Amino acid sequence: MQFYLSVLTLTLITIIGVAGVYVLTSLAGMFSLGQAAFMAIGAYASGILVVKLNWPFLPAAILAVLISVIIGFFVGLPTVKLRRDYISLVTLGFGEALTAILNQMTGLTGGAAGFSGFPKVISFPIVLVAAIICVILVAFFKKSKYGRQCIALKGDELAAKAMGINVPKVKMIAFLFSVALVSLSGVLYAFYVTYVDPTLFGWKLSGEWVIMNFFGGVSSLTGSILSAIILTALPEMLRFLSDFRMVFYAVVVLLVLNFKPAGLLGTWELTPKNVKKLFQKKKEGTHASSGK
Repeated sequence: MQFYLSVLTLTLITIIGVAGVYVLTSLAGMFSLGQAAFMAIGAYASGILVVKLNWPFLPAAILAVLISVIIGFFVGLPTVKLRRDYISLVTLGFGEALTAILNQMTGLTGGAAGFSGFPKVISFPIVLVAAIICVILVAFFKKSKYGRQCIALKGDELAAKAMGINVPKVKMIAFLFSVALVSLSGVLYAFYVTYVDPTLFGWKLSGEWVIMNFFGGVSSLTGSILSAIILTALPEMLRFLSDFRMVFYAVVVLLVLNFKPAGLLGTWELTPKNVKKLFQKKKEGTHASSGK
């Protein structure tokens, strides 16, 4: 039972990270291979404040997220003005540079040996509440003015500029919102697992989050959450296949690209209105088949 609860908790933490990448990739159309670096900043910053400086957890967690957002602002300042393919390269370089720095900071963070000593203050109920709040915030952001502007510039950036949308500003807002969510997932992960090391936050993790977004649906938050559950929980349950995790993800990508280019749910969202329409269609289909 404890194992399954642990898997569920880690899956919820992943959902928070995937929700952050959803804002950046699925809404704003920016591809980042370095978002996991901000998860590392959240984990390490909060760890230093609590373990080294004896801060209480909550203020340390808030400050860690703020530190991540400030660093994200300086990373995003030149990045959001670039083309989409260059954004992925710049963020990849930032993520790898941060990993290299963390590997060298032996005295402060343990270097390549990892950072331990986190008190286990995070439990399943806390992560569940945090995940629900984060998903609700992302859903509200999608429906907000900035969310609609993100979708517009994702479709056609030049047309969005012609409509009067401040593209760099909207991109920066999406980028920083994504950073905040991802760094929060890092804080929760560190204080749940009680140990982190730089190899946990490489470009592969960022790539997995992007894959989860595409697998679930190109513009569906519901699909992204569903894919995060499937692609996180399934490999954890099949631990004996852990060495083939990336192969599993590669096969998933190939299947999605060939048979379902828009992802599992496409643009469909789990809302009362859409659920009602779905049941109405099923009801109409049942009546039509019975009439025949």
